[in-house]
Amino acid sequence: MTRPALFLDRDGIINLDTGHVHRVEDFTFREGIFDLCAAAQAQGLALVIVTNQGGIGRGLYSESDFHRLTAWMLARFADRGIRFTGVEFCPDHPEHGIGRYRRTTPRRKPGPGMILDACAAHGLDPARSTILGDRATDMQAGAAAGLGRLILLPHDAAEAAAAPPGTIVLAEGGLVAAASLLRMPLAAGSGAEGGR
Repeated sequence: MTRPALFLDRDGIINLDTGHVHRVEDFTFREGIFDLCAAAQAQGLALVIVTNQGGIGRGLYSESDFHRLTAWMLARFADRGIRFTGVEFCPDHPEHGIGRYRRTTPRRKPGPGMILDACAAHGLDPARSTILGDRATDMQAGAAAGLGRLILLPHDAAEAAAAPPGTIVLAEGGLVAAASLLRMPLAAGSGAEGGR
């Protein structure tokens, strides 16, 4: 039996996006993220991170740097009893990638590949799942994967304007407002709900 999930972008949602964050000392958790994830977990949602990490492809840091930071980050969640089902990342960049990282791949958002791979690996139901991100590409990936709910916390008006139809745009309230939305039931097969 498949289960619903909450797909989370990392930079800008889990942590403050200060640009190619890859060191513990530069990582600041966004206020409210622990409460949101705990509430989602309590509702039976699998927690999955889906994050573009083009800085790896650009040569700014390594996959080992990413995995080291991820292990530290997940441990901070585990300290609070929060467990993630999966972490999907895409190190490639179609234009600025170096060597094997310079390629176009459906795993890089706005492609749905990371979400679809996670659904297949962990038995997740896209139609009953939600994505929470801060960029239009997060929403586009969620829509392409058939997710039932798209929630955008935009960092500027341009991201909100570029989001696909059906995106719930939370200009105010941040993660607290997002947590309230997650408490609303989402029926299988309902498609993306809400509007801009």
